[in-house]
Amino acid sequence: MKPIAVLGAGLAGLTAARELRRRGLPVIVFEAGESVGGMASSFKDADGFTYDVGAHFISNRLARELGAEAICRTVPHYGEAVLVGERSRSYPFGLLAEPRFLAGAVAGKLARRKIENAEDWFRSTYGDALAEAVAIPLAEAWSGAKAEALSPAVGEKLSAGVLKTLYLKAASRVTGRAVCNGYSHEVPESASVYHVYPEGGISRLLEPTVAEVAESIRLRSPVEKIIVENDRVVAVRSMGETIPVSAAISTAPVDVLPKLIEGSNALSTLSAFRYRPMVFVNLRFSGRHLLPDTMLWVPDRSKPFFRLTEAPYSMPWLAPEGKTLITADIGCSLGDEIWTMSEADLAARCLEGMCAIDPTLRDRYLGSGGVVRARTAYPVYLLAYEEARRRFAQSTGIEGLISIGRNGEFGHILMEDIYWRTLRQAAAIAAYVGEPAVEPSARAAWSPAAPAASVSGPALSPPSLSVLDGPSPQ
Repeated sequence: MKPIAVLGAGLAGLTAARELRRRGLPVIVFEAGESVGGMASSFKDADGFTYDVGAHFISNRLARELGAEAICRTVPHYGEAVLVGERSRSYPFGLLAEPRFLAGAVAGKLARRKIENAEDWFRSTYGDALAEAVAIPLAEAWSGAKAEALSPAVGEKLSAGVLKTLYLKAASRVTGRAVCNGYSHEVPESASVYHVYPEGGISRLLEPTVAEVAESIRLRSPVEKIIVENDRVVAVRSMGETIPVSAAISTAPVDVLPKLIEGSNALSTLSAFRYRPMVFVNLRFSGRHLLPDTMLWVPDRSKPFFRLTEAPYSMPWLAPEGKTLITADIGCSLGDEIWTMSEADLAARCLEGMCAIDPTLRDRYLGSGGVVRARTAYPVYLLAYEEARRRFAQSTGIEGLISIGRNGEFGHILMEDIYWRTLRQAAAIAAYVGEPAVEPSARAAWSPAAPAASVSGPALSPPSLSVLDGPSPQ
C-alpha cells in the first residue's frame, strides 16, 4: 500500500501518524523544521524563567491519552479577570454582578435580535452594555476587524453556559485543582478534568507519541507540492522527490494549502482566508500574583495589549522563587509598526501600559524576557468568506486530502479538541485508504467528519529570535 503523507509534526500531525500506524497503515511525516513538536515547545533562560512557544491548556485527560500523565503536575488554580475602567472583575461572575451588565444581558436575551454578524451576536448574548464595554473591543483587538465584519461563529469558541460554569468553578474550589471550563467541546468537561503541566517543559508531552512514530518522521523535509489528478491526491513532492501516496493529511495554514496543490484549483478560495499575526512580549518582575488572576483581559484600546497573562500565578515553577513573568498579547499586521518594532521598544511600551494599570509594577520590573512573533496566531472569521469556511469544514473538495489541527482546520480549537478531532479524521482517512479491492474510480469521494525524533530537538533559540510561520508551529 502507498504511504499516507502527513505534513507537519506538531500535535495534530503526530497524533494522526500514531493512529494510522496503530491501524497498520504506512505513514511518512514530513517536517520542515529540524525538530518535531511545533508549538509544543518551551525555552528556559539562564535566569530560570520558562517561556512556552504558544499558549497551552493541557488537561489530565489529554496527558493520559498521550501517555504522559505520569510526568505532569497538577495546576492548582486558573482564573480570568477583565479590566473595566480602573477596576478588574472576575470572569464571568464578577461581570454579571455589575447591575448594568446583568440588566443589559437580560434585555439582550429578551430582544430576540436578528443575528447577522458578530456584533449582533455579542449584543444578543451579553446585552449592549457588556458588548460595548468588553466583548466588542476585545474581539476587534484580537481579530483586527470590525465586529460587524466578523461572522457570528466567533461565539462558537466561548465557554459553556452559566449553570455549567458555576458547577465547574465550585468543583475547582472543592478539589483544589484548576478544573477545565470551556477548553474542550468535543468531549464533556467535568470535575475530574483539570489542567496539568509536564515536568521539564511542554515538549515532554509528545515524547511517548514521538517514540511510536519516530521511524516515520523526515525532518528538514518540507512538502513543496501535493499532486492531484482527477481531484484525487496521488503523490507529494518533497526535496525534489516525487513520492506516490494514498492520501495526504495537512496541518498547514489553510491560506497556504492552495499553493501546495498541483493539478486542481478546488481550494483557490482559501487563499483569501486571513490569520491574525500577534506579538507576545514577555516582561519579568519581582514578586508573585501581580495580576488580579492568571489572565487579565484589557478591553481599553488606549493600552497597547488586549490581554496580560501571568503564567506563574497558576504554575509557580515557570519562574524562579519570588519572581514572575507577565506576557502581553498585541495584535498587529505583518510589516506594520508593532511587527517590526525592536524588543526594547516593545518592552518599554508594554511596561508603560502595565504601569497605567498598576504603578507599583515599575519598581518591580526586572527587564525584558524576549518577544515571540506569530504570523498565524488566530484565524479571523470574516463574513466575506463565511460560506466558504463552512464548506471547507465539511470537506476539502479533493478526494484523499484532509486538513487538520488549529491552522489546518482554520478553527478556534485548543489542544484537547485538536486531539479528539484528529483521531476522528484519522479513522475516516483509514477507512478511505483501507479498500484495496475497490477501483479508485469507483470510490465515493471522501470528506472529513463535520466538527461536533526528539520532541525538542536541538537547543531552542531565545524567544526574541522566534518567528512562527507555516505548518511547522502547529
